[in-house]
Amino acid sequence: MVLTNESYPKEFILLGFADQPWLELPLFITLLITYPVAMMGNITIILVSKLDPRLHSPMYFFLTNLSFLDMCYTTSIVPQMLFNLGSSRKTISYLGCVLQLYLFSTMGATECLLLAIMSFDRYVAICRPLHYTCIMNQRICILLVSITWLCGIIYAVSEATLTLQLSLCGINKLDHLLCEIPVMIKTACGEREANELALSVACIFIIAVPLCLILASYATIGHAVLKIKSSEGRKKAFGTCSTHLIIVSLFYGPAISMYLQPPSSILRDQPKFMALFYGVVIPTLNPFIYTLRNKDVKGALGNLVRSIFTSK
Repeated sequence: MVLTNESYPKEFILLGFADQPWLELPLFITLLITYPVAMMGNITIILVSKLDPRLHSPMYFFLTNLSFLDMCYTTSIVPQMLFNLGSSRKTISYLGCVLQLYLFSTMGATECLLLAIMSFDRYVAICRPLHYTCIMNQRICILLVSITWLCGIIYAVSEATLTLQLSLCGINKLDHLLCEIPVMIKTACGEREANELALSVACIFIIAVPLCLILASYATIGHAVLKIKSSEGRKKAFGTCSTHLIIVSLFYGPAISMYLQPPSSILRDQPKFMALFYGVVIPTLNPFIYTLRNKDVKGALGNLVRSIFTSK
């Protein structure tokens, strides 16, 4: 039924910044630079975490999954953006739009949940250090990551499928850079209140609940860290947690502004800038934030570089 919705055209015209054509060239150059940087940065994090035995811990297992997720996230939208920005044809096929809708939604929802799992890991490490290896064993870590991916897929399949049932009355223009659920709902004609309600309810569980768990975890962590007598121990704990909090604030801020309000109330250019932020900027910044603020990762990266030059 999804693929035979007769009100949908064979292809969509993605308007993007058609009313501001001067933005297209700078944006194209920016994406052409940031996409390879994001890919290389996240691949580096994965390689360092796998090759250095000191980083074989739950924290870096989750960080590796976050890096892989960011690579998939940015890849689901940037190649299409580059093609459209560098071409006079600003189109995407219907099937391409469907695929992008499912992939982008899956990655976004999974990242929301994974960030919550990472905060739980820090909570156990700092507040329950004696039970850490028992609670966060390899089996539990794999199970938690599997659950986040499963929930992300369930969210995407349910919400994207509901969205694709809406009638577009033959409209083939999307005022966006990509196919995204809130914009598809806003573009639809006829009754869409049920879809807006379903999206809001789903996003409470995907965005609001995990964010509350993250804030509760870090409130408890902050209280526990203040009790640490060693200044070095407090500094290390705050350093590790502040890195994760930066990532959380960068990701959840735009996600809340896009998904925890009715699609009909979203401003015209808001989805474009928000999609660029959490689909391009964040995957590019994450490796640098974790590398620059984490002595273990910097040390492991230095060892990897030295080993490469030594072998040569």
